[in-house]
Amino acid sequence: MIKKDNKLNQWLWKWHFIAGLISLPFVVLLAVTGGVYLFKDTYDAPRQAHIKSIEANGNPITYQEQWDMVKANLKKQPNSMVVPANNNEATEFVSGMFSHKNSVFVNPYSKKITGSIGPQDSNMYAVRKLHGELLMGSFGTKIVELVASWLIVLILTGIYVFWPAKKQGIKGFFTVRFKQGKRILFRDLHTVFGFWISILLLMTLAGGLPWTDVFGGNFQALQNMTNTGYPKTWDGKGIVSQVSGKPLPLDSVVAIGKKLNLEGKLNVGLPQNETGVFIVYNETFDLDAQKRFYIDQYSGKPIMKHNWSDVGILMRARMWFMAFHQGQFGTWNLLLMLCVSILLTFVALSALVSYLKRKQVGDWGVPKVPKKFKVSYGIIAMIVILGICFPLFGMSVLLIVLMESLALKNKAL
Repeated sequence: MIKKDNKLNQWLWKWHFIAGLISLPFVVLLAVTGGVYLFKDTYDAPRQAHIKSIEANGNPITYQEQWDMVKANLKKQPNSMVVPANNNEATEFVSGMFSHKNSVFVNPYSKKITGSIGPQDSNMYAVRKLHGELLMGSFGTKIVELVASWLIVLILTGIYVFWPAKKQGIKGFFTVRFKQGKRILFRDLHTVFGFWISILLLMTLAGGLPWTDVFGGNFQALQNMTNTGYPKTWDGKGIVSQVSGKPLPLDSVVAIGKKLNLEGKLNVGLPQNETGVFIVYNETFDLDAQKRFYIDQYSGKPIMKHNWSDVGILMRARMWFMAFHQGQFGTWNLLLMLCVSILLTFVALSALVSYLKRKQVGDWGVPKVPKKFKVSYGIIAMIVILGICFPLFGMSVLLIVLMESLALKNKAL
């Protein structure tokens, strides 16, 4: 156990309180929408089955013929193809990325396009937009980033404020007082559950913050400066085929890919011009098993290969935490994230109940800090570091300090 400074404890409690007031309603919204979005694939599967599922009946046309069909019917040419895992799956051709991604599905037996699917075709798109940007575009993304930054402060200050006194011992980490009134009960529920999910919350935030505008942009700039992102050739840029004769049929490239026995979903990146290359790669959330093979579109010879270990450490960490955030490592991960979203909602609401039980009419109930308390240089340094890492948090702290200073001046007058 650690010996806590009572004055520092009061000061941190005050900032924990302020952080809670700022972020509580948004935290509940983000927790609920995040929990719902975990089930995107489960929700979408039956609604997309008529496009993705087919009957294997007759002789299928080749992958090359399917590619030619898609190119003839679309304005935007596909940049990759997903190889079907079995005969009852339509072939997926993908164009664009992220929110602009569009997938067209081909039934090789009926020789027809079964339909197309884009992110906006699912109700889950609205849930995702609510979760990531509050349905307010770039401005909403910045609000979410600010809330996430303050949530980090909530977690760090909460751990210190909650940390049991020496005389309580280990049992202090588990004690919930049921017989001392509702305010104490909900306070204990908030602190105990909040403490035990704090590490998982920090891991979840590490997976969400790279999507943000300011922090995410700075993180990407750091990757570029330190060369710790994707290799420049990861997407095939700078890799060229030697133009000679006719291009290799797509079916030959698929055959090459199948012989590689790659784990997960097999994809083929499609050349976009006469010097482009085929990229055979797999999608799997065993990230270490991801590989990319760059193949000359005329000779079929391998030009280059990338393993996941070729990706810079910051990008590897970023992708791991993003996959963890979305529950993509399997059932255990999805259930763990669901528990986090439920417990975070409970922790936030229990804090609100405890606060309302304590709050006096006409008073916000902001914890008082001893007048003689002075913040140490170490604490100031930590705040500055957090402000640099999370610029929106830094700006909000400056604004709060400015407002407090003005309020004190007005009182003096």
